[in-house]
Amino acid sequence: MKYAGTLLVVRDISRARTLYEGLLGCVVGMDLGVHVAYKNGISLQEESSWLSFIDERATNIAYGGNDAELYFEEHEIESFCVRLRVFDVEMIHDLKEQSWGQRVVRFYDRDKHIIEVGEHMGDVTRSLFCAGLSRAEAAKRIGVPEEMLDVFLNSD
Repeated sequence: MKYAGTLLVVRDISRARTLYEGLLGCVVGMDLGVHVAYKNGISLQEESSWLSFIDERATNIAYGGNDAELYFEEHEIESFCVRLRVFDVEMIHDLKEQSWGQRVVRFYDRDKHIIEVGEHMGDVTRSLFCAGLSRAEAAKRIGVPEEMLDVFLNSD
């Protein structure tokens, strides 16, 4: 079996697409009107269409469960935060540093799905090295085995 992606139900697909494509840079792989699949594995499905698939009523759809998030990484985290303000989203928290040294921001999309955008982990690793930490110290700070540092440094 192979995992094939994540589908989010949205009330208004046009409104949702503005955020996912305009702010988060998702690239459309397939557009069926009520369903859009992005090349990164995320799909959006308009609620009215989704309800017909699962034979349910709209009252049985729960938005804003705060029990999952979509995670993105960004090389230019400060610039992203400036762009984020233009989209007038509901913030969970502004840019803050996590215990492992990564700066992240969290907000809700238009349908109360949590989005986290974090500083690219390769950039976090490089900044720890620039601050004078050894490989062992950087790995300990981030909370990963040393070999993961190379994965971070060699990822997009």
